[in-house]
Amino acid sequence: MGDGLTQVFFAPVYRIVYGIFYAFSLLPWRVMYFFSDCLYALVYYVIGYRKKVVMDNLAIVFPEKTEKERVRVAKDFYRNFTDYFFEIIKLISISESEVKKRITGNIELINELPAEVKSISLVSGHFFNWEIANLAVALISRFKVLGVYMPIGNKIFDRLMCEVRGKYGTVLIPATDFKREFVKYARTNFALGLIADQNPGDPAFAHWMPFFGRLTPFLKGPERNSKANNSAVIYGHLYKERRGYYKVDATLITLDPNSFEEGALTKKLVEITEASIRKKPSNYLWSHRRWKWQFDETKHADLVVK
Repeated sequence: MGDGLTQVFFAPVYRIVYGIFYAFSLLPWRVMYFFSDCLYALVYYVIGYRKKVVMDNLAIVFPEKTEKERVRVAKDFYRNFTDYFFEIIKLISISESEVKKRITGNIELINELPAEVKSISLVSGHFFNWEIANLAVALISRFKVLGVYMPIGNKIFDRLMCEVRGKYGTVLIPATDFKREFVKYARTNFALGLIADQNPGDPAFAHWMPFFGRLTPFLKGPERNSKANNSAVIYGHLYKERRGYYKVDATLITLDPNSFEEGALTKKLVEITEASIRKKPSNYLWSHRRWKWQFDETKHADLVVK
């Protein structure tokens, strides 16, 4: 009975919420960034959202920087962080031409691979603004773009995000049901979006390797999926050039993922991610608890990738 009532009320409530956000998305970019500036002041100076996590992460990554320098990176990160949320709202009504104008770089690389390439692993880190990049890739790709995502607890906002992410053809696959859903597309020409720096749920089933000088666990998924599907691997460094405008530096890592020994492909992706972060540190998601797992010699020694 409860589920039935939920379904009855979900559709009209969702239409109302969607309508409100759609109307808000029609505001000019400069107005959105005014709201972002206000949210930044609230989040950084008043709420202090995950400020300890951010500063602890920056201390691990940049021990050579002064406290003042790390605070500068943190402030720039929070500005990018709040811009990200208002840019998502703009994506509700954004046009194809507007997306193409706001993403530059060499994302066309995915269409320039040899004809025999049937699938691609598109790998990146938690760089802003991955939502705009997803739309840009979906618009130009000759491959069906598949995006793995973690469902949001609130069903209204989960559906809203899925509509934004899928508006130009990206197929959204929930991470919680990836194995069952992915088989529908395994035999198609697909480009699967993957995150190289995602935290594993259990560090006992991860690859451990140095990341900014500290042994860190990484999911095996990107490497395993690439090998299982014999997918070409492309890494995309995404970064902000100015507000609302981003650039992708895409690099072909390999056409033959199975030529890498166990863990070697993951290690290469992690090394590229670290280098990308060092280039544009404020564009990385520092509120992400990347070092929440501690290396234990007795448990994890055999999992270290040399």
